[in-house]
Amino acid sequence: MTCATGRPRPSCCAPARTEAGTSGAAPLDVSLPPGPVSTSRSPGDETRVALPGGTFRMGNEDADANPGDREGPVREVAVDAFAIGAHAVTTARFATFVHETGHRTEAERYGWSYVFARFLPAELRRVSPRPDATPWWCGVRGATWRTPEGPGSDLEGRQDHPVTHVGWSDARAFAKWAGGRLPTEVEWEYAARGGLDQARYPWGDELTPDGEYRCNIWQGTFPAKNTAEDGYTGTAPVHAFPPNGHGLYNVAGNVWEWCADRWDPKDSHTRVMRGGSYLCHDSYCNRYRVAARTSNTADSTTGNLGFRVAWDLA
Repeated sequence: MTCATGRPRPSCCAPARTEAGTSGAAPLDVSLPPGPVSTSRSPGDETRVALPGGTFRMGNEDADANPGDREGPVREVAVDAFAIGAHAVTTARFATFVHETGHRTEAERYGWSYVFARFLPAELRRVSPRPDATPWWCGVRGATWRTPEGPGSDLEGRQDHPVTHVGWSDARAFAKWAGGRLPTEVEWEYAARGGLDQARYPWGDELTPDGEYRCNIWQGTFPAKNTAEDGYTGTAPVHAFPPNGHGLYNVAGNVWEWCADRWDPKDSHTRVMRGGSYLCHDSYCNRYRVAARTSNTADSTTGNLGFRVAWDLA
């Protein structure tokens, strides 16, 4: 993960693939080339929300803004009409895509992906390399979208959860198969705001209005104890919690979502992520705010990173 200056910066959000093995473990195999993007089409069953477009105030420049993330300045931005998925792509829907196209994900080609250490059995934690700056992540051989916690894990009971362990090219390939594309960052924030002007969250300015949890993030002390007061320690179903004013679910927390944009116009390999995840906590990563943004290398895959699809409107 990189900061605005281009220098690497540690983050709980989603570590970059190049950070693996930095604690002295044997390097992981990263020699396999990326595969082609599927061009097949499907009628699709994604629930789409059509938005009329217009102008809105994008960004944030208050005390919550993370230095280096370039959230500000607040500016008025125009957006054309488009449609966007009401929720992130599910594991069940991604399985259909893979079955019909034979697509192999970045994690499958590389042979490993990042898993939050507390989700792993002790033996697997011991043998999996960890980034020095974020040792709560383990680079687990065999962790993929099908096996989110590595060998022996599966998707039972998670068919309606967001697919994870997918890289930017995997998300783009699915979107093209579904007749769409990845949302731009402007589109993502416009949709996520739900019609509210400069609210901190998709539902307003209070994190838990009237004591009600509205998103799946970390409660407790990160990374030692998650009290799971919102009901989840890992991913939640894509329809968990009430939708925002535009009918979008989980645009705060649950999983990070890939956007189409480059983080830096000069760097084609690093892409924008929005929305935060179940690992976000205000003591370390308060990026579940609607204006918050971060990035990762396009080939990076983790257990808290997914996507939703956007479509042009004729």
